[in-house]
Amino acid sequence: MSVPLYQAKAEMFRTLGHPVRIRVLELLQDGPKPVRHLLAEIHVEASSLSQQLAVLRRAGIVLTYRDGPLVMYALSTPHVADLLAAGRHILRAVLADRDGLLVELRSGS
Repeated sequence: MSVPLYQAKAEMFRTLGHPVRIRVLELLQDGPKPVRHLLAEIHVEASSLSQQLAVLRRAGIVLTYRDGPLVMYALSTPHVADLLAAGRHILRAVLADRDGLLVELRSGS
């Protein structure tokens, strides 16, 4: 029995719902990176990063391949970068509305 689309979408968004995972995806937007580069940029324990990368791999959001001795990580599709960009646009709009409300509250209108 197949999973309804809304349930699959909810699972994908749950997968994205961790700061380390989002940071990994942001870093991979510029192209594939080795684990050591991700570790240097994210500043978490190697075991923690490994766990988060495994979650992203299992979900099919990132893929891995070997480049000589390096394990490289890459976005599985450029649509992941599009989703991150959409998230930034939504967040910007939400925060702009919130800022407008704060200005209104402060002015007493």
